[in-house]
Amino acid sequence: MKKTWQPEELVEHWTLLPDEIALSTQKNHENRLGFAILLKFFQFYARFPENQQEISKGVVNYVAKLLDIPPEKYSYYDWQGRSIKYHRAQIREFFGFREANVNDAKELTNWLAEQALIYELKFEQLKLAAIARLRDLKLEPPSDSRLERIIRSALRNFEAKFFSEISLQLSNESKKQIDILLSDKSSSQELDDVNEVNNNQQNNGTTSEEINTSTFRLTWAELKTDPGRTGVESFQREVAKLEVFRELELPADLFKKIPNKVLQIYKSRVAVEHPRDLRRHPDNVRYGLFAAFCWLRSQEVIDNLVELLIIIVHRISANAEKRVDKELIVDFKKVHGKNNLLYRMAEASLNQPDGTIKDVIFPVVGEVTLKNLVSEYKSTGNAYRERVYTVMRSSYSGHYRRILPLILKQLEFRSNNEVHRPVIQALELLKKYADSKQSYYDAGEDIPIEGVLRSGWQEIILENNSEGEIKVNRINYELSVLQALREKLRCKEIWVVGANRYRNPEEDLPVDFDAQRLEYFQALKQPSDVEVFIADLQQQMHESLNLLDKGLPKNNFVKIKKTGKSRITVSPLIAQDEPVNLTRLKAEITNRWRMTSLLDILKETDLRINFSQHFKTVSTREVLSSFTLQKRLLLCLYGLGTNAGVKRLSDEVKGDNYQDLLYVKRHFVHKDQLRNAIGCVANAIFNARNPVIWGEGSTACASDSKKFGAWDQNLMTEWHIRYGGRGVMIYWHVEKNSVCIYSQLKTCSSSEVAAMIEGLLRHCTEMKVEKNYVDSHGQNEVAFAFCHLLGFQLMPRLKRINVQKLYRPSIGNNDAYPNLQPILTRAINWDLIRQQYDQMVKYATALRLGMAETEAILKRFTRGNLLHPTYQALAELGKAVKTIFLCKYLHSVELRQEINAGLNVVENWNGANGFIFYGKGAEIATNRLSDQELAVLSLHLLQISLVYINTLMIQQVLSQPQWMKLMGVDELRALSPLIWGHVNPYGIFRLDLNERLLIESG
Repeated sequence: MKKTWQPEELVEHWTLLPDEIALSTQKNHENRLGFAILLKFFQFYARFPENQQEISKGVVNYVAKLLDIPPEKYSYYDWQGRSIKYHRAQIREFFGFREANVNDAKELTNWLAEQALIYELKFEQLKLAAIARLRDLKLEPPSDSRLERIIRSALRNFEAKFFSEISLQLSNESKKQIDILLSDKSSSQELDDVNEVNNNQQNNGTTSEEINTSTFRLTWAELKTDPGRTGVESFQREVAKLEVFRELELPADLFKKIPNKVLQIYKSRVAVEHPRDLRRHPDNVRYGLFAAFCWLRSQEVIDNLVELLIIIVHRISANAEKRVDKELIVDFKKVHGKNNLLYRMAEASLNQPDGTIKDVIFPVVGEVTLKNLVSEYKSTGNAYRERVYTVMRSSYSGHYRRILPLILKQLEFRSNNEVHRPVIQALELLKKYADSKQSYYDAGEDIPIEGVLRSGWQEIILENNSEGEIKVNRINYELSVLQALREKLRCKEIWVVGANRYRNPEEDLPVDFDAQRLEYFQALKQPSDVEVFIADLQQQMHESLNLLDKGLPKNNFVKIKKTGKSRITVSPLIAQDEPVNLTRLKAEITNRWRMTSLLDILKETDLRINFSQHFKTVSTREVLSSFTLQKRLLLCLYGLGTNAGVKRLSDEVKGDNYQDLLYVKRHFVHKDQLRNAIGCVANAIFNARNPVIWGEGSTACASDSKKFGAWDQNLMTEWHIRYGGRGVMIYWHVEKNSVCIYSQLKTCSSSEVAAMIEGLLRHCTEMKVEKNYVDSHGQNEVAFAFCHLLGFQLMPRLKRINVQKLYRPSIGNNDAYPNLQPILTRAINWDLIRQQYDQMVKYATALRLGMAETEAILKRFTRGNLLHPTYQALAELGKAVKTIFLCKYLHSVELRQEINAGLNVVENWNGANGFIFYGKGAEIATNRLSDQELAVLSLHLLQISLVYINTLMIQQVLSQPQWMKLMGVDELRALSPLIWGHVNPYGIFRLDLNERLLIESG
């Protein structure tokens, strides 16, 4: 039962009706009050409270006031005697309920087994479903322990049936292959086999570049690894993994109706087990688990292959341009005074028109100088593209061409759009000639040109023979096809069979949209009639433009120029100093809790709110005691969150060796569990806050990214163009009082817009987000459109505010808004929005329901897909919403201050990252994607635990009147719980669960 009830909630749920009051008569005061509370509790929760403490004080006071009984009488109510049994029987009879019997428990177990898949095998969700089911059947739920046994029994029944059905669908050959993969072959023997193959190939004159995927004899551990450094060898290794999975010959529809989240549970279980442990499982369980693992891993491998293909094709062109640019820089410096040289050459030619070049020109302008002039000329215009293409062709034919047969053999490309059919046809042509050694395609071959070759490159790639007929060089054409394929894959106009992120984009959308159209519109709180939607936007645009237009003459902070490119001038905000009393408060906290251990802060947070309960083993059972498990969990989380490493913690703490901690990390610490723990701490902060100090709950957060250094033998790490250096980005969502509600790991080049929307939709806290502050990189027109459809206000701080434009709400009336004429442009194309309204809502629904990764859905709406009609409509909608925002942003200095203050909070959060994540030079020292994510989320958990403890410390200091008097408006406005001057993250790591931090006085 929740402890805090708003007045309106008390009235709605705890007010006694006349017939309920009549039922509670003829009882003494304590029994009458206890009976009334039991009655309303049962009515709300469909069960009885476990004990007296479960009822909040606010509820007792409210019900006591209704009955005109002193609240103190509630403490005298007997929770163990015959009276409460009689009262419970009366309440059951009043509501028509009865106690559940053995047969009811069996039926509930069977029903839950059928619902397990719907609720993704999650215990808490199944518990809620069971309670709802019992309520519908008018049955009083059994005790929590009994209900837990029923749910666990249902899960066992489901899994037994599930594994049995999967095993029956597998062929004997598939089972044989699984047993071979799990056989007890030593990795060293397999490595010797590989070395022997390599030696034989070298003795036979085979070069390393000709080694194919048969060279890679993969061990069980290697099948679980992520790709290494981008290159041909990584591509070959991923293909070798895919071949292993395909040798199992799993039926195409084996897990078609099973959610990926359920399969992920089984995949995690397989990933942490040794082959010998897997072999001990019963046959059905072993085959079912391993099939689920291979099914998901094959999807991941195909996605990795597509990512590698995209990166490699980009690298070919990028490296070529970089190399040619270096040469050009040298060429441009070779010849000086070209006009004077031309004059001297012309004069010498006129003086001796019958002479030879060697006798006339060379004495005036040397041969070397002329060569340099020719080199410089070739570096301009079409010559530049020819040189770049020559380098690209050389790189491709000499090295990267080896991956083409693997691409054509292992990946099956498809498209739902006939416009992109030429690329599919070109791939079929490449496959047809895959084994051919001829340099040119046959003269009669139908070779797609339009839609494949880039504009401006045809004259470079296409050749003419002596008879004037066009010849197509295979290498040139292959490179062009790969470039076209890359562009279409990036916007998912071409998709790959068997992939997950690069699957058929139609699978990302709700298939029942037409049947459930009204429900989906209602869920988004958008009108089902597009005309109502458009009319509302036009009205908002008119009001916003009118507001800015009328207020502009009196606006001292914003000026609009009539000429030039930079027409909008906004005065910068003045930085404010930190209030003196806030400095005193920090000093007082440092004096009271000087050099508090960061490990103690994590421990105290767990002892108060028990976030460690969310870390469950991925195995079927666990034998560690709760005390031992809690201690090892905290050590693992601290080692990951500070980047000191689990091994460092094991060396410093006696009694917990490295293997023990590593076991806990592998079996208990996973991404979803960390997110649940983070949500638990965030909710605890919201509930612990004193509104007098922190204000009422906020509905706004700010989001931004921060670069972290990281090892680069993986697909996640990239070179950051702006900040330099290799690394990854962590994208944070932080509310105004420094509570980070969501974090995610992303590449340096991936979309911040997708990360922003993902955090707003997927944060697992009680906070209701309505507004989100971002910088320029977290916004674009598509972002404005989707945020509007999803019910969020996107509020960016725009870097290039000086060149922004405002759009008109309608055609005509061009003289409206006279003060805004210099920055007004065309009217919004509402017809595009009318035509694509349902499609836009369908994509917004897919985002809301999480039917695919946010970034995978938004890939369709990038600059590489400008002709997509839904993209065009989203861009128009985004222009309209952005115009409304810009008008308010320019009109209100308070809004600009609000956005700036929000972004300062997330910058402060970024500043604390380095203090906590200090180990290994603050570089994420792993190439495994899963370990990188664990490091990021552990940092998040550690930092939000610091915010929680600091919140309690600040409230404890301010509970003294003399300190609270010092807190004026400015102090409360600038107060932040994210301070660390009193914290020590280093030193000897000593964890004693019997010691507590003294926060509350007394």
